[in-house]
Amino acid sequence: MFKTLRNAFKIKDIRAKLLFTLIALLIVRLGCLIPVPGVDRDYFQLWLDSTMGDNLGFLDALTGGSFTEMSIFALNISPYITSSIIMQLLTIAIPKLEELQKDGEEGRKKIAEISRYLTIGLAIIESVAMTIGFNNTNGVLRSGSLFTNIVVITVSFTAGSAFLMWLGERITEKGVGNGISMILLFNIVAKMPSDISNLVERFVTGAGSVGMGIVGAVVIVAVIVVTIVLIVLLQDAQRKISVQYAKKVQGRNMVGGQSSFIPLKVNTAGVIPVIFAVSLLQFPIIISSFFGVYGERSTLWRKILYMFDQRHWFNFDSFGEFKYTLGAVLYIAMIIFFAYFYTSITFNPMEIANNMKKQGGFIPGIRPGRPTTEYLNKVLNYIIFIGAIGLTIVAVIPIFFAGAFGASVNFGGTSLIIVVGVVLETLKQIESQMLVRHYKGFLND
Repeated sequence: MFKTLRNAFKIKDIRAKLLFTLIALLIVRLGCLIPVPGVDRDYFQLWLDSTMGDNLGFLDALTGGSFTEMSIFALNISPYITSSIIMQLLTIAIPKLEELQKDGEEGRKKIAEISRYLTIGLAIIESVAMTIGFNNTNGVLRSGSLFTNIVVITVSFTAGSAFLMWLGERITEKGVGNGISMILLFNIVAKMPSDISNLVERFVTGAGSVGMGIVGAVVIVAVIVVTIVLIVLLQDAQRKISVQYAKKVQGRNMVGGQSSFIPLKVNTAGVIPVIFAVSLLQFPIIISSFFGVYGERSTLWRKILYMFDQRHWFNFDSFGEFKYTLGAVLYIAMIIFFAYFYTSITFNPMEIANNMKKQGGFIPGIRPGRPTTEYLNKVLNYIIFIGAIGLTIVAVIPIFFAGAFGASVNFGGTSLIIVVGVVLETLKQIESQMLVRHYKGFLND
């Protein structure tokens, strides 16, 4: 990795792209320090710690601490990510959008434009809802009427989110890697030092003896290394399905007959299933907290909120506490469900089978058409399950250690999946650009 970066800096245009990306990411970090007007940041952090605990750890990691600090980048690029997911779903459901997607570059530009408008709309809705929630929580808002606070905070949050969307697109255009992914990566990495410091303080320096401290350090390193290895294997794993193309005569020449393959990624849905599952579990907790209803063991709804809270999973102190790990079972089931659901709307085996049939391609031993579709569905269902199980293991590991040993951190398996995935894809992009510039051609061999 370091060798690739060192060689990249030797090429002028790639060096310019890397520097542009670095400057843009530094601007993102500076923006995270600008407070939003009208919000008492200190009181807000105290309120979050007392009510939410670690429930917003993943969100805080994605925003680089902007949410808990209540900066103008508090929403970060979450509205853009949400709008992109919504557009993907609508592209499947609405024929006109599906046609736009197939129109090539012009169609994709129109879809991107719609996504931008949808991002602004979602940012406004989220900002207004948060302001109303803050108003219901005494002490969070400094002063002024509700209308004034809504206008000021909404404009601040929406402008911050829109600026990050624009900056992400500029990074994609003039920098290296995908701009939105690079912003997510930088935000997550920015929070890792403090989280690792907390782990070291909790299990190494805070241990009862030197031996326990050494054991704690070894366990921390081992868990992080094993998690990263699992993620790399999960990201790179794929099932290659052989495809043979029939020979045909064109004029006096015989063409075709070559072999190829269809690469099916084991983790087809990426990190989307985990994001969906976390969002659905945290949504009722966040909404209820704005109305002063928290997860407790009193009424039925409060017990449900208590079960949804990740802080109460894998607590082995007593059966009364451990039974709320049922929320983790629901969490795992949702990850597996969304892995199948998201793959089903983004990957169409019938379309692949039809394209293969048109091009004279076939899977050895499988007839073209419907049998090919059925075979692809069978293989896909098998590898999706394996990918979902691997994704579940990676996502549950930090939650398990948090519940069993109190090892609370903001970055977990989900954050590491994003970090490792973005780093690998960015390095591949840099290497491909370097390959183009250093390719000698067969005449020089």
